[in-house]
Amino acid sequence: MVEGLQRVVVTGLGAVTPIGNSVADYWDGLTSSRNGVAGITLFDASRHACRFAAEVEAFDPSGFIEPKEAKRWDRFCKFGVVAAKQALIHAGLDITPENADRIGIIIGSGVGGLLMMETQAHVLEGKGPSRVSPFTVPMMIPNMATGLAAIAVGAKGPSSAVSTACAAGSNAIGDAFRLLQLGKADAMLCGGAESAITPLGVAGFASAKALSFRNDDPATASRPFDRDRDGFVIGEGAGLLVLETLGHAEARGATILAEIVGYGTTCDAHHITSPTPGGVGGAAAMRLALEDGGIDPCVVDYVNAHGTSTPANDSNETAAIKSALGDRALKIPVSSTKSMTGHLLGGSGGIEAVACVLALQHNVVPPTINYANPDPDCDLDVVPNTARDHKLETVLSNSFGFGGHNVCLAFRSMG
Repeated sequence: MVEGLQRVVVTGLGAVTPIGNSVADYWDGLTSSRNGVAGITLFDASRHACRFAAEVEAFDPSGFIEPKEAKRWDRFCKFGVVAAKQALIHAGLDITPENADRIGIIIGSGVGGLLMMETQAHVLEGKGPSRVSPFTVPMMIPNMATGLAAIAVGAKGPSSAVSTACAAGSNAIGDAFRLLQLGKADAMLCGGAESAITPLGVAGFASAKALSFRNDDPATASRPFDRDRDGFVIGEGAGLLVLETLGHAEARGATILAEIVGYGTTCDAHHITSPTPGGVGGAAAMRLALEDGGIDPCVVDYVNAHGTSTPANDSNETAAIKSALGDRALKIPVSSTKSMTGHLLGGSGGIEAVACVLALQHNVVPPTINYANPDPDCDLDVVPNTARDHKLETVLSNSFGFGGHNVCLAFRSMG
């Protein structure tokens, strides 16, 4: 860590996921091997090659968003605002006119308001231009989760949105971390939100051969690192964290959940969807995060892998982890929570950072479920099928995205 930079801690968490719509329910789902994958109910998927997903069920934003407003918002915005408010409540952080300029928000989204765009495209085609909703463009653009969250909580500090595909949520957290290190804010809400389980979203990923087509057994479709994996399962939701400078958190007597100590980000510059062979770019991001935090690979206790369940990602990520951590890679647990939640795209980094903080708090490593057949190209300890008690001090979270974006975040226990 560079001298003169402020230390940054996590003080609040929020989560809306396919296995639980609060942080407590999400953690219970992670540690009980809950499976969030089932047949698609958000639209008629009978004509689609892939007919299952990891949907957020029983989602009721009415306790956080006025019903009149909620009707106008795209689903990803609702997820983001609810998770943001959960995180603020968890942190016990009040935003007032006196501190609003020093509290900011960065929420990543890989796709933005895809449902709004699709719905209004049908309106345009069927009813004409005059019937298109005036909310179409505001709810379609990826920065609107950030904008609506800022409006909802009154945060007037640094504000932006990141759209680096499946790395967006982690980039948002890393960028917020940097602003706090540099003293540009006292607290930041950050993470990712996504809702792309739509006809176009599912069809597009299916056409790219990115999805699993295990329609006869969707519950076992997300099987990261397993020999028989055949693609990812699209998910939805949001994960948000409250980050604060250590001084600010201590001054207000906040409960400190963990410290964020490292951030590394790179680009493969290789292919629009496929990772660099050997996971070179991912390994570079991991090394940068370790260097940023002054972390020796021998003290890393756990890696929350990107682990998408695609043939290319999991083998290349295995190579990346081995390259970055050396001998340590084969001595520590490396699991993929996407086996339970599916792949939230730009939202995945948010909920996986939440999982890392909870793992540090509880000294429990979430499992990789649906693991049955080892792959010699993925020869890590993937914590098969059941959560495991494991003393944790330092953990890493990987997120890699289309376009070659790679991010690694490093968290440390404060206990």
